[in-house]
Amino acid sequence: MSTNSLSADEIAHFLQENPSFFTEHAELFSNLRVPHPHETRAISLGERQIMTLRARSKDLEWKLSGLVHNATSNEKISITLNDWCCRMLAEDDAQQIPGHIVRSLSDLFDLPTIALRLWDLSKLTDENEFAQDVTHEIRTFARDLTEPYCGPFHNQEVAGWLGTPPVSLAIVALRPAAGGEPIGLLVMGSDDLERFTPDMGTAFLETINRLASASLLRLQGPTRPDACA
Repeated sequence: MSTNSLSADEIAHFLQENPSFFTEHAELFSNLRVPHPHETRAISLGERQIMTLRARSKDLEWKLSGLVHNATSNEKISITLNDWCCRMLAEDDAQQIPGHIVRSLSDLFDLPTIALRLWDLSKLTDENEFAQDVTHEIRTFARDLTEPYCGPFHNQEVAGWLGTPPVSLAIVALRPAAGGEPIGLLVMGSDDLERFTPDMGTAFLETINRLASASLLRLQGPTRPDACA
């Protein structure tokens, strides 16, 4: 096989399959010059390898910095969620829990527009603000929402609860038990298109679902004498 017939891939394959090549030809390794990746001059193969390692090290530093930042942010949210849960457990009046959920989440996510609607909770009267505007279509929508929705506003009916149409929103069906019937919908809206996106994780929204649903179960049970008959 002549030199001209060798392709770059064949040469690369040969070197990969023969790692002892440069050991047996050490003088070639020390004298070989390759193009500088950012300049017109040539550099030694060893210097080129050092540059590659430095670039990889820099990339790993950026990735590590991102992981640390995310870990710090997640830890802060976890602590806030834990405090939120403790405050709900400490609430003596179950009727105050729906309002507490909305106010606390507004502080947690720094969102001015959060809406909550509930149903099938016997201690929550039909006149309660959190029981209003719950249609059959809304309940069907909640039943079909098997995981939190995060993304742009697409004329979802529930967004009307927010007052001002959002640009992006998150919608969570509140289920006390996984796969069970929902007892409500939590809607969070934002005027920032990037605040809630389809590719974002929903782990914290699932946690909010579990905590809020568990606390709202205190609103189940008879409240009127005729309900016990």
